Amino acid sequence: MYKVKVYVTLRESVLDPQGSAVKSALHSMAYNEVQDVRIGKYMELTIEKSDRDLDEAVREMCEKLLANTVIEDYRYEVQEVVTK
Repeated sequence: MYKVKVYVTLRESVLDPQGSAVKSALHSMAYNEVQDVRIGKYMELTIEKSDRDLDEAVREMCEKLLANTVIEDYRYEVQEVVTK
């Protein structure tokens, strides 16, 4: 069994109004050292072992459903889960 951690973020060229709002709120709370805020998504998938190539399957999931590849980038980490 595998645990896959997927991180989805807006591309650098895409404006992030939610991140700008958070940055503004942090500045109003006197956290002026914050230079930029980018908001993203984090997902954890638990995937059973199968004959299918795991990397290929995760890339398909990201590109077809989990990320809008026109405006978002994604990366993922795979950890094998040892069950007793």
